[in-house]
Amino acid sequence: MSGARTRVLGVVGTSGSGKTTLLEYLVARLAEEGVKVNVIKHSHHDFELEPPRKDSARFRQAGAAEVMIASPYRFAIIHELRNHPEPTMDEQLARLAPADLTLVEGFHGWPIPKIEVYRREVGEGPRYGSDNSIVAVASDQPRPADAREGLNWLDLNQPEAVLTWLKNFALKG
Repeated sequence: MSGARTRVLGVVGTSGSGKTTLLEYLVARLAEEGVKVNVIKHSHHDFELEPPRKDSARFRQAGAAEVMIASPYRFAIIHELRNHPEPTMDEQLARLAPADLTLVEGFHGWPIPKIEVYRREVGEGPRYGSDNSIVAVASDQPRPADAREGLNWLDLNQPEAVLTWLKNFALKG
């Protein structure tokens, strides 16, 4: 897919529904097939990538706008927002290296096609009824009779079927 704009698909669902487990499976299988996949994980919480007393954390706490931690195995850039607004979807996507597909966990409000991971026992109702950007649902429940036409219904307990749908939806054409 070189030269093409990275395709983006959101993965949404209630905490505990299995989003991360499904994403981990999808990313691993796609990577095995030679598909370059990026992932953006949204968190509503503050997070630390380095231990508080390490040099990189000390530089960030001292006021550095960005700190890069680099090794022969990986690198990470920590960018402090310092009371600036969270970057837009386009700004976040622009910071990533080119890929065949970018999967986005969270960011329910972003106007991108999404797959919802839904398990009734988690306790919250589904989003697919009120969010038309959800193009597919991966669930352990059968498709309800009132699900809108055109909504793809996938068996969450058959992750290979979700993978097949994902490749047809996001990587073909």
